[in-house]
Amino acid sequence: MASVPTGTTFAVATSFAAAKTISAISNAAEAVVSCTAHGYTAGDVVLIESGWGRLNRRALEVKSATTDAFVIAVDTTNLGFYPAGSSAGSVKKVATFTQISQVTGASSSGGEPVTVDYKYIESDVSYSINDGFGSTQYTLTIDADAIGSAGYTALQNLTDVQTDTVLKMLSRSGARLYMPCTVALNDVPSLNDGQINTVSAQFAGSNRPIRYKA
Repeated sequence: MASVPTGTTFAVATSFAAAKTISAISNAAEAVVSCTAHGYTAGDVVLIESGWGRLNRRALEVKSATTDAFVIAVDTTNLGFYPAGSSAGSVKKVATFTQISQVTGASSSGGEPVTVDYKYIESDVSYSINDGFGSTQYTLTIDADAIGSAGYTALQNLTDVQTDTVLKMLSRSGARLYMPCTVALNDVPSLNDGQINTVSAQFAGSNRPIRYKA
């Protein structure tokens, strides 16, 4: 079913619980993360640091949990991408999301395939191969008069310290997107006749975002 942006809310992670040690992550259609006494429950959002580059600095939801392990909906069965025995790392839970209010527009950029072009001397034709994806950026346009609100202050603070955070987008249907990122708020207002004054905040992705259906 098609959807429209009306009713979508945005939030940014402003605090994390203490980091926990990951001893291993299984190679499975839904990966099991071994983490002693983690304390997480289903629906918690966690930021993972792992020896697996495809999981490192990913923001993910906990699907289910037991005392010393939890499940994430990531397929890690490909041993080429996820080599056995090299998955250890750490994880921390998002303790607080702060809503970014008075958003007037949102747009994404980047994330496109990166290609490498090459040519053999004996050939008169060039070739192209895929080499992953470019980084993803997300830009929010915000009412300049939101200054002083909790979300605006959070963006200012995160811009100053440049620490890792997580952008959350929640649609009216209940679908969620999480993007690990850093924040850069440009709080110099844009002034256009016939429009409200706005500022912009750019979220630079530190790994691929993930979307969950409603």
